[in-house]
Amino acid sequence: MGLKIKDKNYIIISVLGIIIFSLFLGQVNLFDWDEINFAESAREMLVTGDFLTVQINFEPFWEKPPLFIWMQALSMWIFGVNEFAARFPNAICGVVTLLVLYRMGKEMKNKTFGIIWVLSYACSFLPFFYFKSGIIDPWFNLFIFLGIYHATKYADKDYTGRRTRQAILSGLFIGLGTLTKGPVAILIFALVGAILLIIRKFEIKFKIKDILLFIGVLAFTGGFWFILQILTGNYHVMADFIEYQIRLFKTQDAGHGGFLLYHFVVVFLGVFPASIFALLGLRKPKSITDYEKHIRQVMIILLFTVLILFTIVKTKILHYSSLAYFPVTYLATWSIYEIVNKKHRVKWWTNVLIILVALIFAIPMFLISVFDNIKPWLLVKGRIKDVFAVANLQADVNWTGFEFIIGLVLLIGVLYYLLTIKINIKRGLLAIAISSFLYINLTLIFVITKVEGYTQRAAIDFYKSMQDADVYVETLGFKSYAHYFYTLKPKSESLESSNKDWLINGHVDKDVYFVSKNDRVENYLNKYPNLKVIGEKNGFVFITRKDVLKTDYDKE
Repeated sequence: MGLKIKDKNYIIISVLGIIIFSLFLGQVNLFDWDEINFAESAREMLVTGDFLTVQINFEPFWEKPPLFIWMQALSMWIFGVNEFAARFPNAICGVVTLLVLYRMGKEMKNKTFGIIWVLSYACSFLPFFYFKSGIIDPWFNLFIFLGIYHATKYADKDYTGRRTRQAILSGLFIGLGTLTKGPVAILIFALVGAILLIIRKFEIKFKIKDILLFIGVLAFTGGFWFILQILTGNYHVMADFIEYQIRLFKTQDAGHGGFLLYHFVVVFLGVFPASIFALLGLRKPKSITDYEKHIRQVMIILLFTVLILFTIVKTKILHYSSLAYFPVTYLATWSIYEIVNKKHRVKWWTNVLIILVALIFAIPMFLISVFDNIKPWLLVKGRIKDVFAVANLQADVNWTGFEFIIGLVLLIGVLYYLLTIKINIKRGLLAIAISSFLYINLTLIFVITKVEGYTQRAAIDFYKSMQDADVYVETLGFKSYAHYFYTLKPKSESLESSNKDWLINGHVDKDVYFVSKNDRVENYLNKYPNLKVIGEKNGFVFITRKDVLKTDYDKE
């Protein structure tokens, strides 16, 4: 007797999801910092066999808990240490997320609502892009969203199911979020819950048993790794972890500052085209049940909680506000659902915004097509003040001249939408979805790879060339994780191997290479006369010690 699935949409979403999120996943090098950071920690787990301690350069790394890194380590164990393996966990997250959204949409309204939500999410720029990356946030966001969703079902006054089960599931997912990225999962959940309680004038009913179960499951799931760290004597890791979390709120960590409304702009542009329709979704629906009103209220609270919270946080990084993608696409789904069912009309300003944002994304593709022609003008001495950027632009990257087609695809979709909006709105909306989907995929395949050629490939190629060499490789003047991952650095027996002063001046036991940048290398060459430049490419300067060796890279 075979397994019978009543709703074949789950199979369709799963098959299409694994295809679109896995294709070309490993064609471009991991990006420094965030992608390589987590991938390197996963690699070091495999090298050391220590899966309880998150490490970078084989030293305890306190910035993140281990759940996502465990996923990457498992993926690397299966597929090998490479870019595909580092990104594959997020491809799986993409499939799971789309299945979750379809299931939720189906529960909230019907199958059509679920399908629209899936398309709204999968065809928006940044939501799709993150499932093709190796960063930690897709799983983190999904866990928080699931935790909030189950708590929302628990808080619904008309819910007839087992509330205790919802409390347990909510605690489980918030715990998993905590184990993925830290206590900010609890903070976001608590803020959303507190705001909802205040708006509802504390009329939501809870059972003490359910609250205790929620806390217990959350504490066990989210806290067991932290407890293990303490039990194994790694108190300093926990202290550094807490200090790091506080610093993120108070300071512009790692140079990531930004203007006040940074995250509002990022979400508006990055979640195109869903973000435009989400603005329409903020208006009151024509017909809505109490349960739908309850869900909608929580979604709006979640959206503005995320945007305001990370506006307050001093560190401004693109993916900090990525949890907002869920409520944005939910509101867009409501809007599109009502438009399709003729309960609302598209406003004129919506179409204006669609045109403007589409142009913002299309115009760069037209410029890229002629980039090789305008590059000599850009490289005129003094036109660009940043000497490292000037050297980056001299990379041997050849554009085909046909990149404008990517922007044209997006504009054709928008034009078709505008021409059919009064004739067949469904076709028009589908045209925007398809053209946006094609735009982001074509950009990932044909543009991002070449952009990486300017920004970091010269350094990474150098690191890769050192994989079979018994040498030390370190950076000078800039922070990076790439040299650990791409040299496949082994665990060194020398306690001094992470000490740059020792690598520069000490009695080393093997050859030493350094990578610096052309805008800061002179400081090191003047300070340490035993350093010698052996090569330079696209702004990256390759250095060795005069008193140690001669190599194939040596100019002499």
